Amino acid sequence: MGWPLTTLTGRTIAFLVAPYGVEQQELTSPWQAVAESGGVPRLLSTAPGWVRAVRHHEPGDTFAVDGPVAEADPADYDGLVLPGGVANPDQLRLDRAAVSFVHACCASGRPVAAICHAAWTLIEADAVRGRTLTSWPSLRTDLVNAGARWVDEEVHVCRDGPGPLVTSRKPADLPVFEDALVTEFVHAVAKRRT
Repeated sequence: MGWPLTTLTGRTIAFLVAPYGVEQQELTSPWQAVAESGGVPRLLSTAPGWVRAVRHHEPGDTFAVDGPVAEADPADYDGLVLPGGVANPDQLRLDRAAVSFVHACCASGRPVAAICHAAWTLIEADAVRGRTLTSWPSLRTDLVNAGARWVDEEVHVCRDGPGPLVTSRKPADLPVFEDALVTEFVHAVAKRRT
């Protein structure tokens, strides 16, 4: 990995997932990247307790929730990561508190990173209009209809908006997604400090 070990030291990064259906490696791999760069990842969900991940279409591991998103204040977080999985963002976009949290993070200029199907939640939060993103290919029409420009790239960083938006297509893109995520989050945090 190409990032220093202490670049996000003391910075809290929210990971928002539904109770079921987050693609496990899209949660655990960026989580590890944030932790290894000194950040403090925290798992938010629409309900307290535990979330169950999936490994493609098979049940995955369970993960303890740090807090319900309805009780979370975006001001307490320095960035937001939205892992994918088909069922995960489909549930999140139906939860008012989750959508409000995502909207507030995006509107405040905090860095946001989303992979695979997670762009559905960004669409629901009205956070893609006028921005350039990539995603799982089947979301292309949804993103274009929501006012975004879609590109087919391993990772795309859009800085045309309040804060950087890092997007990626699929699990195979995780290494470049994580590098871009950490880099953009470090720059955004440094900017907010000044």
